[in-house]
Amino acid sequence: MVDLSDSQSPYKERQIEIIIKIAMEAERKPLLESGLWFHDDVRNNFYYASYLFAATVNTSLELPFDRKEAKQKAEQVLLETLMLQNRKPGTALYGHWPLGLNPLPREATPHVLPIEIMGSLIAYFTREYGSLLSARLRIAFNTALGHIYRSKFYLKPVETFGHHEAKYTAAKLIFGKMFEDDELVEDGRQSLKDTLAHIQSKGMPEYGCLPWFWHWVQAFTCALELGAGEDKDLQATLKEMLNYLWNERAQFYLQGAWVGAHSRGWPHDVPGDGNVLHDYVQFGDFQLPEVMPRTEYAGFLFYEAPDHIRMAALNRSTPVEVTRVTEKVVADDPHRQPPLHSYAYITEEYAAGGMWERVEEFDNEQLRWAYSLPISGGGGANQLYFFHPGQGYNEGDPRHQSRYSEVLYHQSVIMTLFPVPEGEANTIIGVLPKGNWQQQATAIFGQVEQVYFAIFLSHPYQLKERVGFLEVSAEEMPGGVTIEAISVTRATELGIIGLDEFAATMSSKAPFFSVSESDLLEVEYQSLAGDRLRLKVKANEASEAFINESPVTFEGYSV
Repeated sequence: MVDLSDSQSPYKERQIEIIIKIAMEAERKPLLESGLWFHDDVRNNFYYASYLFAATVNTSLELPFDRKEAKQKAEQVLLETLMLQNRKPGTALYGHWPLGLNPLPREATPHVLPIEIMGSLIAYFTREYGSLLSARLRIAFNTALGHIYRSKFYLKPVETFGHHEAKYTAAKLIFGKMFEDDELVEDGRQSLKDTLAHIQSKGMPEYGCLPWFWHWVQAFTCALELGAGEDKDLQATLKEMLNYLWNERAQFYLQGAWVGAHSRGWPHDVPGDGNVLHDYVQFGDFQLPEVMPRTEYAGFLFYEAPDHIRMAALNRSTPVEVTRVTEKVVADDPHRQPPLHSYAYITEEYAAGGMWERVEEFDNEQLRWAYSLPISGGGGANQLYFFHPGQGYNEGDPRHQSRYSEVLYHQSVIMTLFPVPEGEANTIIGVLPKGNWQQQATAIFGQVEQVYFAIFLSHPYQLKERVGFLEVSAEEMPGGVTIEAISVTRATELGIIGLDEFAATMSSKAPFFSVSESDLLEVEYQSLAGDRLRLKVKANEASEAFINESPVTFEGYSV
């Protein structure tokens, strides 16, 4: 249970804020005929009911609704959710829950996903609130835990070091401890050590993977709460894992934004960072948004990151360059995948960065590169980027990029070439956050919050209003885009006052794009700092990037 006695803790205050906010939304939301709130994802019923119940039993909270009625509503949803578990031993996906519940939840087919994180969170909720449940519901929770344990869903080897296996590992520890299964605990201990050793030496294969990174955090925080017991060695390893995870988050953090490349991202995180509750509790340096697309257990589970990790995230007064090397692991693939190199440049006002190489990712939901702005609290896009649409792309959903792009990253500048071959769709798409934008034939200049952007395109373009952002489309590729950002403060220091003067200054600095008859695509640009940047790519050949005539290398990169 969230300890309300420590009123001086800013973390607890933010968790209580989340609990109350979600509880109020749950209390107002009418139930469907099924007795649930949601049919899209069974887990949302469990999360919302958890928050509503927690709020009603914490008597120190002032609630704007009838506490007794709200508690009954929460218990009703919790019981109905638990009853959707497949409790027939020997059947397919025994112990599991369905994911989607339409049209009739009681007839929905069990699915492999919900139990992964919800199973561990059910164990946590039972420990924290079991004594306050009605007798019938307490029995239902304990029965569900038995089915989870006997389902053995977690008995899978560690192979790809992704979020599924992280949750299996945490579940081994949690249910091994709960059911006094020493063999399972030892399996979990070894899986934990293997996973930690891999990501410490090879990086996280699912770089910037949202919302699944938060499943790592919740799973291992839950394991520390429930699965470590008095085992000092296991406690130490779990804390080492959580420190690694929060350090990874801190390195790519800017006031709620996740900077740089994402191997996967859902629409609520691209082109606007929306899954921010865990960030809010840990860092608290932005306004809690009104919309919370992923509630999960940020209001309950918390691990305080060490001070030096938190300070790295919160102190952006000096610009930093962050580099990472990641080695992907593909199941059943005997060939070692080439290393991937990521880059981020982070200032107080904005950040820029992405992945140098482009590889195929699951469901092709990746974000190769972006400029990121702090979370404003008003919703909408806080990311700016361009891409060539690929497999899975749907109009209005600016994800799913093709492989036809080459990049150069250098501090506040990102250059991208799109060597789109004949026969492929020749339009590129751009995303602009809402701001003050000025258009020229092949350039766009704008101010968003305290940042100026200069965007140069090789071809004419069109703008279209989308929900939360402006969409840019430019045809007749191959071609490219060059972007430079600068803070309003830094521009003023250079004698550039206002957007009009910025646009006038940058108009004279337009890059040179060229396409030769030999299929050589090239762009050259000189940044505001005076750096000369050049990127070129030829059909069927690797790209070449130069900064001040020196070829880009990956020396000095570290995991």
